[in-house]
Amino acid sequence: MNITRENIDALNAVVKVDIAKDDYSDKVEKILSDYRKTANIPGFRKGHVPMGMVKKQYGKAVLVDEVNKLLQDALNKYLTEEKLDVLGQPLPRPQDDIDWNGDHFSFEFELGLAPEFEVVLNGKKQITHYNIIAGTKMIEEQVERIQKQYGKLVPQDTVEKDSEITGVYKNEDEAIDNTVTLTLDKFKGKATEKQFIGAKVGDVIVLKTKGLYNDDHELMHALKIEHDLAKDLNIEVSFTINEINKRELADLDQELFDKLFGKDIVTTVAELKAKIKEDAEKQFVQQSDQKLLNDVTEYLVENTKFDLPAEFLTKWMQASGEKELDNVQAKEEYQKSEKSLRYQLIESKLMHDNGLKVDFEDVKASAKAMIKVQMAQFGQMNPSDKELEDIAARVLSNQDEVKRLSEQVVSQKLLNLYKEKANIKVKELSYEAFVKEVYGDK
Repeated sequence: MNITRENIDALNAVVKVDIAKDDYSDKVEKILSDYRKTANIPGFRKGHVPMGMVKKQYGKAVLVDEVNKLLQDALNKYLTEEKLDVLGQPLPRPQDDIDWNGDHFSFEFELGLAPEFEVVLNGKKQITHYNIIAGTKMIEEQVERIQKQYGKLVPQDTVEKDSEITGVYKNEDEAIDNTVTLTLDKFKGKATEKQFIGAKVGDVIVLKTKGLYNDDHELMHALKIEHDLAKDLNIEVSFTINEINKRELADLDQELFDKLFGKDIVTTVAELKAKIKEDAEKQFVQQSDQKLLNDVTEYLVENTKFDLPAEFLTKWMQASGEKELDNVQAKEEYQKSEKSLRYQLIESKLMHDNGLKVDFEDVKASAKAMIKVQMAQFGQMNPSDKELEDIAARVLSNQDEVKRLSEQVVSQKLLNLYKEKANIKVKELSYEAFVKEVYGDK
C-alpha cells in the first residue's frame, strides 16, 4: 500500500491511496474459505461447495468490502501519523471506472485543511465586564414584594388603586371565559384604571382588548387564549368582579425572617436587606459573565482573520448532510455555518495554546455542583457525598447531558482565561442601568 499527498494550497490537499493485491488477498481468501464452510447451496453438501462457485457468488462483494475497510483504516492512520488538522471528513473523488477484476486499485480523497492563525486576546479594543449591583430602590421593592407575598388579604367594598380584583373575562363569540386575579398597575392606560376605581362586587366592566395590556403575552394569559389570537386582537370583553381585596403587608418580624431563611439566620431588617442584596448580586454575576463571554466571542470572531477552504466545506456539507442539498442550498448552509465554524477553530486554538483541557473529573464536578443547587431549591441544603456521587453517576450515564456539561466546563474555563488575559475594563452600575445600557430602555 502506498499513500501520497499533493498540497493544492495552504487549505486544500489531495491524498492518493494505492492498494495492491498483497494488501488484501490473504484476508479475502480467508473470508471466502469461511463462507465455503457454511455456504448452503443446493446440490452441494455444506463445506463441499467448490471454491470457484463461492468466489463467483461472493468474491466481488467480499473484495469491495475488504478494500473499503483497508482504505478507511489506512486513511485514518495516515491523517493521525501526519498530524493533519483536517476540517470535516475526507471527500472521495468520484470514480466510475473501477475495475474490480484487476489487482491494483487507486483512490483519491480531497482534504480541507485547518488554517494556521494566531488569536490575540489582549487587543486594542477594551471589552466591558459589568459589575452589577442591587441598588436601594430594587432592594426596597423586593422587601415590599416579600411583604405582599406573605401578607394577608383584607376584603374591600370598592376597588381602590392598590386592590387585588378577582373576576371573569368573557366574550361569547371568541369563547373567552377565564377567571383571573389582577391589579390595576398591569393595565396599559390610565383610562382603564379609572373604569375600575369605585366599582363593587357584581359590577360588569366592558373593556377593549386593543391596548389593554403592555404586550400580547399579558393579554394571552389574562384571556387564556392562543398567542396567535392575542396578537392584534381588537374586540370587547366583559369583566365581572367577584372579589375585591387589599393585600395587607406582612410585618418585618422574626417570624417572617425565619420563614424566609431558617431560624435566626436573619434577625433584623438591615440583615434582610443585606441578604436580598447578596442573593441578587450572585444572580447578577451570572448575567455579567454571560455578557462578557458573548462579547469576547463576538470580538474574537470579528477580529481573528483567517481563510477557510470554503469550496471544500460546501461540498462536504452537501455530501454529509441528513437531507440532500443542491449547490445553491449547500452554499447557503455554509454561509449560515461559517461564523460558528470560525469560533470552533478559535476556541480549539485557545484551549490548545493555553493548556486548557476538560477531563471527566471536571464534568463530574460540574454535575455535582448542578445537583447541589437543584437539591437546595427543595430544601436539601447538605446532601451527603454518597448522594451526590449516586445522582451524578445517573446524570453522566446520559451522553447528551455529558455533552451539555462538557460545553459548560469549556465556557467556564474560557471565561476565566478571558478575565485573566483579555483587555477588559470593569464598569459598575445598577441592574436597572445595566438593562438600559445593554438591552435598551424597555
